[in-house]
Amino acid sequence: MTMSDSTNLFVRARAALMEAEPQRKCELADRLYSDWNNNLLKIESDSDAVRTDVTEPGRPLKPELVHPRALPRRGLGTQEGQAALIHAVTHIEFNAINLALDAVYRYPGMPVEYYGDWLRVAHEESKHFNLLRNKLNKMDYDYGDFVAHNGLWEIAMRTAHDLVHRMAMVPRMMEARGLDVTPDMIKRFRKIGDLETAEILKIILSEEIGHVEAGSRWFSFLCKERGIDAEQTWLDLVQTYLASDIRCPLHWETRKQAGFSDNELEQLQELCTRN
Repeated sequence: MTMSDSTNLFVRARAALMEAEPQRKCELADRLYSDWNNNLLKIESDSDAVRTDVTEPGRPLKPELVHPRALPRRGLGTQEGQAALIHAVTHIEFNAINLALDAVYRYPGMPVEYYGDWLRVAHEESKHFNLLRNKLNKMDYDYGDFVAHNGLWEIAMRTAHDLVHRMAMVPRMMEARGLDVTPDMIKRFRKIGDLETAEILKIILSEEIGHVEAGSRWFSFLCKERGIDAEQTWLDLVQTYLASDIRCPLHWETRKQAGFSDNELEQLQELCTRN
């Protein structure tokens, strides 16, 4: 990487996105955010067109990626079951680092605040990944010891052509699902006496609300810029991309903190009930 490359936001974001080793990816994401805050990066691009050169991010050989229906079901009654659930969340956080970096790299021509938001998200997802991986290590497991699925990245690629679609479906739908299920996971880990994991999940939930809120804010910004109704557009996109795979229950309190309106939640609840 040349000196000019080292100060180019998009070059640096792509390098972090394509890094396969998890710890190194986290370090690159953290350094990106630090350099951004210290005004060491420049937003320089030859074009404002959506970039299409990245179809797969850097990732380690393990975990093996399988179809979601091929994932074994494990309860919290055994240490292996507990580790499997923690691993599943760890994998989501690893994917989330890539999604945030991709949101920076793939879409030039956005306001400067947009890049600051998604660099912060990449930094915080890196923290979440490391907290969970360290917990796995304490249990004599590591990231990659269980199979996982690639659903988050797949929906990112399906929506990559249009940032309105990406913001609608990745932060505002797929990642927002974490707001629905994490409060119950916290209760379940507390119930079995694993207060450490419960506290990690509490930290993650608090910051994930902000991540989904960033998606809500930029989705609304783009809809306003294009002169389209944000709520109706979001509901239309949800049905287009997910059809009958819309899951409930919804956690209204956290979703409202993340920028969802009562009308959106009522309509989404109706779609869940109908499916």
